Amino acid sequence: MKILYLCVLAACAWTSESLIRIPLTKCNSLRQSMSDSERDFSRLFHDSYSDNFDDDDASGSSKVALRNYVDAQFYGEISLGTPPQMFRVTFDTGSNNLWVPSSKCSVADITCLIHRKYNDTKSSTYVKGGRKFSMHYELGSVTGYLSQDTCTIGSVSLKDQVFGEAVKIYGANFVGAKFDGVLGMSYPTDDAMSPVFDNIMKEKLLAENVFSFYLNHKISSNQPGGQLVLGGTDPAYYTGDFHYVNITTKDLWNIHMDGLSVGEDVKLCKGGCEAVVDTGTSLILGPYDEISALQKAVGAVPWNRGKYTVDCEKVSSLPNVSFTVSGKVYPLTGEQYILRWTTKGKKVCLLGFSPSGFPGWTLGDIFIGAYYTVFDRDNDRVGFAKAI
Repeated sequence: MKILYLCVLAACAWTSESLIRIPLTKCNSLRQSMSDSERDFSRLFHDSYSDNFDDDDASGSSKVALRNYVDAQFYGEISLGTPPQMFRVTFDTGSNNLWVPSSKCSVADITCLIHRKYNDTKSSTYVKGGRKFSMHYELGSVTGYLSQDTCTIGSVSLKDQVFGEAVKIYGANFVGAKFDGVLGMSYPTDDAMSPVFDNIMKEKLLAENVFSFYLNHKISSNQPGGQLVLGGTDPAYYTGDFHYVNITTKDLWNIHMDGLSVGEDVKLCKGGCEAVVDTGTSLILGPYDEISALQKAVGAVPWNRGKYTVDCEKVSSLPNVSFTVSGKVYPLTGEQYILRWTTKGKKVCLLGFSPSGFPGWTLGDIFIGAYYTVFDRDNDRVGFAKAI
């Protein structure tokens, strides 16, 4: 999982016939500011876990607006407790658990100091847990203990939702992050910590057990950054039909890709390969050798600690990078896979592909921004439609 950041303030919310919306406001990019300080990262979240977890409407849909991170990372607001304590979280299909900082964090923990913290003494619905949890990310880690309380997303409220109270948060990326915590939306792996969406399914709160993401990469300041829809999709943000592919394993949202090409000549993922569809990863990640071939094919040059750039004047003429999934081709143009920044007063065009060190691919927010994505738990599949 995985950052121009957006500073979200829920200025107001309104309902229409079929939507519950929370407007979001955009602010400066953490990725950009970290680049200025020469800190390296290709993604914030791609999780590997330790096992020591010792506005609804007539259609049954609920929608939560999201905030954009660097054209790639998005977050929205949820609440925990009674009365509600508000938190900004990344909705991450690359993990399955919910955690937020705890008021019991050490005063020396800078990350906790500058983020919202859950305080169990201020909630009448708090249930003490105490079991320890630990989560390890590529560029940091989180440790703490499990608790239970009412969790509200949009108009959906879940009693006794298990979540992690983080008392130690390690990693420079967390310090500058505009979100407080993470809400995982992949399949359950621990019986003691049922994911939020699984509890929504158990309560039969939605007409369909699906959720979908629209990630808006075209925004400027003071415009919505995207939308998470629980229970359906929003036709206002895509065109054409969805094309579906079954997942290959019930843990992350893993799918099989038939192949990948750069222009007409460069073929990657030969014979097929695995990919995870991950809203918590900002870029598109792939094996080192194949990313190197892609970088060469588009004329990208090394820039700053593993990041590659292209000539901004040539972005419109770059070759398409096309992903073939279940026989359907999903092309990305240069305008879609290049991130435009201004850093230290200089315009930079960053390549939105990065090596991961893993054999498979990760389709992060650059891909999801181009293709409205629906995650279908009823049928264990993922669907893509062209985003508007």
